[in-house]
Amino acid sequence: MELKRFDGMKKDELSMIEVAHAILEQKGDVMDFSELVEQIQKFLGTSAAKVKKNTPQFYTDLNIDGSFISLGDNRWGLRSWYPIDSIDEEVTHSTEEEAPRRKKRKKVSAFVPNVDDDVIDYNDDDPEDEDVVLVDDEGVVVDDESTEDLGEYKSDLTELGTDEDEEDELPDGIEGSLTLIDEDEEEDDFDSEDEINPI
Repeated sequence: MELKRFDGMKKDELSMIEVAHAILEQKGDVMDFSELVEQIQKFLGTSAAKVKKNTPQFYTDLNIDGSFISLGDNRWGLRSWYPIDSIDEEVTHSTEEEAPRRKKRKKVSAFVPNVDDDVIDYNDDDPEDEDVVLVDDEGVVVDDESTEDLGEYKSDLTELGTDEDEEDELPDGIEGSLTLIDEDEEEDDFDSEDEINPI
């Protein structure tokens, strides 16, 4: 791709943001970010490693520079193409007019090992995992597993329940000899001690 704007200039002195502006201006249409970066790399003739290194700064510059506008889905255009009132319309209409969603491409990175085998998919619904709610005679929610275990021992548990009631009734031992003290009496006792031993 040749950009007339930069005729006679050294390509190594141009910034990615300047080249991006010229590419979008010459093409006259919205471009995906990845396509824009690819065109910049071709024009500047730089290595993929250098472009990859500079891409985060370039993306930041695109966001900060007022002459570019993001139109959603990582598509970029020039702000001068849109009157202020139509910017919101362009962003919303472009999402509504899209064809059915295409399958997401799996991104592969040479820096991250493939760990898909160890990943648990929590969105995978299993028909056996459907929640069944059981309610016993007393209106208490009981899960399936506990009813299987309780079947044999239910009579034993009811007998244990009656024993607990008997244990709650304590003989009148130490508890019977305890006395309750009224707070007003405590304050009176405390005041009388202060009068005896003034400091």
